[in-house]
Amino acid sequence: MGTKPVKQAMVVVGALAFGWLAIEMAFKPFLDKARAAMDKSDPERDPDDSPPKDLPSDALASDDKPATI
Repeated sequence: MGTKPVKQAMVVVGALAFGWLAIEMAFKPFLDKARAAMDKSDPERDPDDSPPKDLPSDALASDDKPATI
């Protein structure tokens, strides 16, 4: 009865490793794109703080006047 829990733990660890590798290989293109995007991102820049690029500057509302869209 001494080797049964050890053998069961090794089987579970092997199954988890196999599952992880299968997922990595199946989603490799998507994971590569996501990792590249994270590498290129600037953690100091908050996209919510900058105005959208596709709107004209007069379409943005300020504290003084209402928006005119």
